[in-house]
Amino acid sequence: MAFEADPAEGKRVHDLDRAHVFHSWSAQGALNPFDIAGAEGCYVWDWDGKRYLDLSSQLVNVNIGHQHPKVIAAIQEQASTLATVAPQHSNKARGEAAQRISELAPEGMNKVFFTNGGADAIENAIRMARIHTSRHKALSFYRSYHGNTGAAINATGDPRRWPNEFAYGHVHFFGPYAYRSAFWSTSEAEECERALQHLEQVITFEGPATIATIVIESVVGTAGVIVPPAGYLEGVRALCDKYGIVLILDEVMSGFGRTGKWFAFQNWDVKPDLITWAKGSNSGYIPVGGVVISDAIAATFDDRVFPGGLTYSGHPIACASIVASIDAMKEEGIVENARAIGENVLGPGLRELAERHKVIGEVRGLGVFWALDLVTDRATREPLAPYGGTSEAMGKLGAAMRANGALPFMNFNRLHVVPPCTITEAEAKEGLAILDTAFAEIAGYYTGS
Repeated sequence: MAFEADPAEGKRVHDLDRAHVFHSWSAQGALNPFDIAGAEGCYVWDWDGKRYLDLSSQLVNVNIGHQHPKVIAAIQEQASTLATVAPQHSNKARGEAAQRISELAPEGMNKVFFTNGGADAIENAIRMARIHTSRHKALSFYRSYHGNTGAAINATGDPRRWPNEFAYGHVHFFGPYAYRSAFWSTSEAEECERALQHLEQVITFEGPATIATIVIESVVGTAGVIVPPAGYLEGVRALCDKYGIVLILDEVMSGFGRTGKWFAFQNWDVKPDLITWAKGSNSGYIPVGGVVISDAIAATFDDRVFPGGLTYSGHPIACASIVASIDAMKEEGIVENARAIGENVLGPGLRELAERHKVIGEVRGLGVFWALDLVTDRATREPLAPYGGTSEAMGKLGAAMRANGALPFMNFNRLHVVPPCTITEAEAKEGLAILDTAFAEIAGYYTGS
């Protein structure tokens, strides 16, 4: 597909946005949003007709790629049959979507509660855990992002939590992060052991009988694509079992093929009590999310009212898009492709870039879920941008990527490389070449030896 340029329409669209749209997470006055006119597969186009490789997957959610014909067709068909329905009624699309999602989950997780996105999935999962345990506290990583609603933003660790701390009962702790260890660890195994000791100390000092849930991103997403060391998630599961705590694994960003597995936790030997999901379930074509519920927690509400609900829970068009997405991902081997691209192309290619560009301090990731931890000095590991902020170097890196035809995803001192799960080997190599050029343009910001 080639998008026909229309700069005049592009200006009109941009002016409409600046006149009437209030953007999230932004001071509005200085905004200059990038204007996307069309998209297909792993690419988007601007109104000048320039094509960009989407290395961001927008917000790490377009797992199946842009405009997948099977998903678009399912949306159109459902809209023509039953465009909306109240959540108290059953409908075919919701039942089939719930069945497909529960079949991807571990045995003994047969019920699905539908929400409108990832934040309210977290919100309702924490609610379920609190009611199930009759406890109130929720523990979560400092390095995390769980959404922007009451409990979800308080479970979040990153600075977006700071102006939003109105919910109660939230406690943060340090997860494993060997590159920037809070525990003075010298190996992945030592980091795992010390991180688990730290968590148990937090549980002890907070009072086990007050803690309803531990909420963890299976692979930390926006806060750095931090892959847990071997044994860590299993260790958290053991602590939850020891103290009667519900384990919520947040798969909103890492699920549905992103790490080369249907759910990221399937890279390890662990089973959660609740799974939150959203983004990749239908690549964001229609807003949707939800919670996969263990049979034990679901049974809590057999005779007790669950005090939560949403007008659009299980919206039929959203559910039809989930069914089509999961079916297409299975038929086309998209999850397997993500795994192969990560193992054979992106992983080796990004590590090769790190050998040529000293500003890349660490490469980490799985599947099509990667982050580059950028530094001014490899010896001191001084970040290229401060925690909670950005820098001139990061701004120039993003601009260089766009100038050379790629959309970046950046957060603080990190560049995330998170293309759709459908990316081909040739497209991944195109992305690596763009990154190589962009990093060369900021080489002067490295001050180490």
